Amino acid sequence: MKTFVILFSILTFTAMSQSSSIYDYSFKSIDGENISLEQFKGKKILFVNVASKCGFTGQYEQLQDLHEQFGDKAVLIGFPCDQFGRQEPGSEKEIKAFCQKNYGVEFLMASKIDVKGGEQHPIYNWLTHSELNKVADSKVAWNFTKYLVDENGKFISQYGSRVNPLSEEITNQLK
Repeated sequence: MKTFVILFSILTFTAMSQSSSIYDYSFKSIDGENISLEQFKGKKILFVNVASKCGFTGQYEQLQDLHEQFGDKAVLIGFPCDQFGRQEPGSEKEIKAFCQKNYGVEFLMASKIDVKGGEQHPIYNWLTHSELNKVADSKVAWNFTKYLVDENGKFISQYGSRVNPLSEEITNQLK
């Protein structure tokens, strides 16, 4: 039993301490391209888990406005996720078409991922664990939860689904 506990602790510590820099992570774009976060050094990054059939889906419009206003200073990345009420059931192709047709989305979109649980994407593991981001533990409670990282890769804050992307709470951080 002691061997198992020690081994589990070592494996957990190793997994949690893999990287303390957000720039060590990458993801697949909605088009299947590998995207390294390292290319965004010098810009703030706003991570948002998105869904097409959610009460907050209208935030796509504000997210696009935010992208247009602050695109020179910040990168906005939408991460489609189907973990909350099965509100993102479509394929990447369907999600992309929906976002472009209904909201004119031009900001960077990722392929569909899990933002919590056993299959949590490593970027969201970093965003939600203080052992990695060095600031705060959090949970993604619903679609359109937002995470902001500064231009040096430091975790700034988490904003809940009800926080409008164009709120002063967020825009003041991007100025």
